Amino acid sequence: MKKLVLTLSMLALALGAGAQDFQSDGSQFDTPDFDFDQINDQPARWVRRGIGGITMSQNSLNNWAAGGENSLALDALLNYDAIFTKRRHLWQNRLELAYGTSKTESHGTRKTNDKIFLNSMYGYRLSRTWYASLLGVFSTQFAKGYDYSATPRRYMSRFMAPGYLGFGAGFTWKPNSWFSAYFSPATWRGTFVLDKKLFMDTAGVMIYSPYGVEPGKKLYNEFGANVRLEVNRDLFSNLHLYSRLDLFSNYLKKPQNVDVRWYLLMAYKINNWLGVNLSFNLLYDDNIKFVRKDGNIGGSKLQTKEVLGIGLQTTF
Repeated sequence: MKKLVLTLSMLALALGAGAQDFQSDGSQFDTPDFDFDQINDQPARWVRRGIGGITMSQNSLNNWAAGGENSLALDALLNYDAIFTKRRHLWQNRLELAYGTSKTESHGTRKTNDKIFLNSMYGYRLSRTWYASLLGVFSTQFAKGYDYSATPRRYMSRFMAPGYLGFGAGFTWKPNSWFSAYFSPATWRGTFVLDKKLFMDTAGVMIYSPYGVEPGKKLYNEFGANVRLEVNRDLFSNLHLYSRLDLFSNYLKKPQNVDVRWYLLMAYKINNWLGVNLSFNLLYDDNIKFVRKDGNIGGSKLQTKEVLGIGLQTTF
């Protein structure tokens, strides 16, 4: 686990390497000569940007000798940034929504992708590249999720089961407009499970502790240190990259077991309405224990999810 954290940290730092040498794109955050008097006279300004896309695939067979079955798959994605600057104040907001389903004759309709993520960070500028920062994060999913590999299928999640809410205070290093590193020695993170069915086995007995929340409770509290490395930039005029790596250590329980959350999005614009997007999620949370096929509780695992879509896509 320590090797994984070190590898991801080095990768994210590599993406930000050379930040001081990056040529200015016209943003005030890239100005090499820093002048507080100039910043204090800066008017209020909003910068907004979004990427949205819908991909769909359909397959219909009739008397097809080679076999197969009818299918329909749909996946939707929306990422939106809203950044406010005024004098020494910086307020960054990001919304990420995703939902996908697939339908086949043999399995019916199943959820393939589901995400709600909202992030808000306020920074007060202390120097050319450093800010005193406050960070708030919320994440959950829209609909019910199941483990279809289990027989019968096992109920795993719904809206606010789990839901994550976090607040932290620290410092942000922002050498330019597309890279930032956030360090917080004081971060609270709450994990909510607001559905008691997730605690129960097939006989209705509360034996599970889903996402770290103990049976009979709805919230699991953590307090620790958080590090976030973030890249948000255009690699080329038609290729956008967003990467966010979060590392969290809980002071209260097993601080050596660092939680890892890495999200990567690459969006390629073919024309004004057509594009390709690839999203990748990597997650390790020591509090998420997997249930074995025999119904007994196992250990934590490294989780990954990848979604590749080709279809309607627009930037705004």
